[in-house]
Amino acid sequence: MYKLLIRPLLFLFDPEAIHHFTFNFLKLVCQLPGIKLLLKRFYVAQEKSLQRTLFGITFSNPVGLAAGFDKDAKLIDELACFGFGFIEIGTLTPIAQPGNEKPRLFRLPADGGLVNRMGFNNGGVSAAVGRLKKRKSQVIVGGNIGKNKITPNESAFDDYAKCFEALYPYVDYFVVNVSSPNTPGLRELQEKEPLKKLLAGVKALSEAKEKPKPVLLKIAPDLTETQLQDIVEILLDTKTDGVIATNTTISRDGLQTGAEQLDRIGNGGLSGKPLLKRSNEVISFLRSKLGKNYPIIGVGGVMSVDDAVDKINAGADLIQLYTGFVYEGPGIVKRINKRISGR
Repeated sequence: MYKLLIRPLLFLFDPEAIHHFTFNFLKLVCQLPGIKLLLKRFYVAQEKSLQRTLFGITFSNPVGLAAGFDKDAKLIDELACFGFGFIEIGTLTPIAQPGNEKPRLFRLPADGGLVNRMGFNNGGVSAAVGRLKKRKSQVIVGGNIGKNKITPNESAFDDYAKCFEALYPYVDYFVVNVSSPNTPGLRELQEKEPLKKLLAGVKALSEAKEKPKPVLLKIAPDLTETQLQDIVEILLDTKTDGVIATNTTISRDGLQTGAEQLDRIGNGGLSGKPLLKRSNEVISFLRSKLGKNYPIIGVGGVMSVDDAVDKINAGADLIQLYTGFVYEGPGIVKRINKRISGR
């Protein structure tokens, strides 16, 4: 029903505008008595065999919602009704910022992809904390944190620290995002020395707490093998708790979408089906170097049940959806979980 009726209607409108419309619609509908319970009965797969325990957290199932979908923690209770084992909010910055100029989100239907250059648009960490305080769902929530556009790289740690301290009481794990292609200079923080310093600093903040919370790193798919080897060394040296692979790509190789349309769209990170192969390659590399027990969350190009299985076979312990959720609808979460549980 979603792909035949709902998606064609949604795809008639501007992607960012329809995203906000859908958020408002879900928020309104879920206020009606019984709707959340009905959604849970239809979409949630409750099997004990789906549980996964990583870095001290037990996830009800291995399928999560990637950062970027609910940047400002506006819809956690509602999105939890669609069967996700965890939801990652953000990327959040200390100060609210509008992001890049619109239009900044584009569909590539021929490729099953999205291009975005949102630029960490968010209402600031304090506003998100206000919503987190009111949430009722017990779903695992990760806090994806970044720096403001105006903050120079040499002061980046201050921004990450502010976000960490504000979110600490309200999220279950943290993700240090240095891999978005849409904030100028941000990916420079993936270089060996800046990254090691940043991760060590955020990890120290966590270890100073009475109850430390896991700190993960989210990396780009566009790193060379040498850079990935550096990432492996940094993860181990800083005792970072896990890695999320991968963010969006700046590559446009092998797309069916015409060059003229791609030129009109311009710069931005590509997600969805075109990212699957490279994301899986990165995951496989990381697994081979980090060993079988190091936590890896795989994201990028999961558009079907088979894609999810491929990502797990590549070495991911958990997976995340974003573009697949947009193209395939909420039913994909339960379908993946049913395959994993063997039902």
